[in-house]
Order: sequence, then C-alpha cells, then structure tokens
Amino acid sequence: MIQSLTIQNYKSVQDLNIELGQFNVFIGENGCGKTNILEGIAIGSAAISNKLDDEFLAARGVRVTEKELMKSAFEVNENDIFINILNENKVGFELNIKTFQNLWASGLLLMTENNKVIELSKLDIDLVAKEGEEMQKLLSEYIAKQNTIKEDFYKTTNLQNFLTYTPENYFLRRFEEEIQIKPLGIRGEGLFKHIKDLHKHKPETLAKIQEKLTLISWFEGFEIPTDLMFSERRINIKDRYLAPELQFFDQRSSNEGFLYLLFYFTLFISEFTPKFFAIDNIDNALNPKLCSKLIEVLSGIVKENQKQVILTTHNPAILDGLDLTDDTQRLFVIYRNADGHTKAKRVMPQKTVQGVEPVRLSEAFLRGYIGGLPKNF
Repeated sequence: MIQSLTIQNYKSVQDLNIELGQFNVFIGENGCGKTNILEGIAIGSAAISNKLDDEFLAARGVRVTEKELMKSAFEVNENDIFINILNENKVGFELNIKTFQNLWASGLLLMTENNKVIELSKLDIDLVAKEGEEMQKLLSEYIAKQNTIKEDFYKTTNLQNFLTYTPENYFLRRFEEEIQIKPLGIRGEGLFKHIKDLHKHKPETLAKIQEKLTLISWFEGFEIPTDLMFSERRINIKDRYLAPELQFFDQRSSNEGFLYLLFYFTLFISEFTPKFFAIDNIDNALNPKLCSKLIEVLSGIVKENQKQVILTTHNPAILDGLDLTDDTQRLFVIYRNADGHTKAKRVMPQKTVQGVEPVRLSEAFLRGYIGGLPKNF
C-alpha cells in the first residue's frame, strides 16, 4: 500500500505530506484542494508509465488545463512540480516535472535502515575502474536489484493503475460501453459489460454484489435477461413491493441511489478493478443514513479484498461510518491555510470519558470542532 504521499507545487498544493491508511476519507470546504491531491497521485500513476499526455491524464480523472495553471502560483519561483510516493517498505517513486511534455527526472528510491536515501535510478557503479567480466557482473547485479525493487513497488502500491472515479447518472443509466480504461471507466462507463462478465465467469462475485445491494430496502435482486439483442444493455431489477405480475424494471427506470451503489459495490468487490483508487464525492445522490452505513460496509470490503482507497466528501454523515480506533481507517480534514496553501489534518479518535456519550463525528464537524468549514460567513 501507499504509506506516504508528498506533493509540492501542484495547483493549490504548495507543500503537503500525508501518511495514508488503507481506507481514507477527505472532507473539507469547496475548493480546498481535495481533488488536487487525488490528481497529484494520478499524475504519479501516469508518470510511472511515462504517459503524461493530456488524454492519458484525463482518463485517470485529472482535470487537464493549461500547463502553466497546473503549477502552483503563490509566488514567483522556478520550482518544479514534485511528487514522492513511498510504500510500507520505504521504497518509493519520486517525480519532478518541468512540463508535462518533458519528464525532467524520475526514479525509484530505496530508504536504508539509517534513513539514507539511495537513488537507484542513477548507476552507482564505477564503470571506468571495472573492465570485462567483472564490470558485467556488477552491472547485472545492479540491474537485478533495481528490477526487484521496482517489482516490489508495483506490487505493493498498485500505483500504475490508480484512477479517480466520479460516476455520473448519465453513464450509469445508459450502461455506456465505450471506455478507454477497462473494466470500469471513471464516470461509470462499462458497468453493464463488467456485470455481464462477472455473471459469466465469477457468479460468486456477482452474488456478493447483490447481497450488499440489500442496503436499499426495496431491492430484491436483479438478473441479466437472456433475450437481449446484440447491442442491448439492460438488467432486470426486482422491487420487493411490486405486484408479482409487474415482474421487473430496468436501470433506466431505477433511482440514482441504486445505480451509484451498484457501481460502488462492483468497483470494490470485483477482483478485476484497481487495487488502489479514489472516488470523488462518494455521497452523491445518497441519503445521509445510507452514507454512514455505506462507509461502514465499504471499509470492511476494502480489508477483505486487500484494496486501498481514498474517498472525498462534503457530507458529514459519511464520517459516522468510520471507526477511527481502527488505524487502517483515517479521516483527514483538508483546508487552505492563511496563505491559501492546501493542507491536511488527520482527525484522531476521540478520548472516551466514562459516563459521557461521545460526540458523533458528523456533529463534531458541523459544530466546527474538527475544522473543514467555511470561515468567511
């Protein structure tokens, strides 16, 4: 998993370091920089594949704009955008960007026991002093060591597949299939095709998705019709309160909340979706009490499926689904300081006092105890 994230000189993020858990929630006022942090990770994901073009960035959830606007402009300086991502083994990816057309410098790092950083992207063998077979042996050992560290970093972080999902009702309802990144596009594209694939190859996974969907009280089940035309994309959804003769309705007649939950549970439960991803505004179209329960359920799924996730929200009800005594679950209040720089403050679990009922996180947020609220009105 990603353990440490550092971003400098990117949009509103002047200098930020966050120690992530497995299940992370960002909350804060509009425009405080929550999405900018997610974009910083997505840029690292693109850079590790040497694909910093606009098309690749947009497909990963980055709001692509003029290049000069992607660099922080709090003061005139020549500093480049800097991103450093470390895993639990202190192996990480470091990136400096002058422009998005030119990858100025990048490399994998190994943190030694005495905290000295060794840049493995630089050949540290004195080729001048070594000749013939001895030089080839040292070079082979170096390359093998570097490849081992790279493999460890890829496996433990899954950074190269990071996406920020922002599902939209339009795509979820149409079951749009044309997508750039499979199995699920960042706006919900490809959902029907993936459900169909799970039905065929992983029915036990689809059964888990259906079981989780019972969070919606009226939901009884859904099925993929056997009489679909070649270009038809539809599921039959059963409402337990409907008369038997009415049978099913399809996703075009379903409410938004059901479609969002169908997408989220597919994303979290499927073994074919990314192991590390983010969802921007997960509370969209959901009832506050459902938000709390959803977070509780999703945090369990993340542990079970060994994934890592970052969620952003504006809805304090989301917070009540967190268990901050579990260190894998972390809440960060994102805010902008007096200079306008995006900062992050981790909210620690409340100390319990015997005989006193603790204040719910949602209430603590609304009362302004933990920050993240506008102060200008």
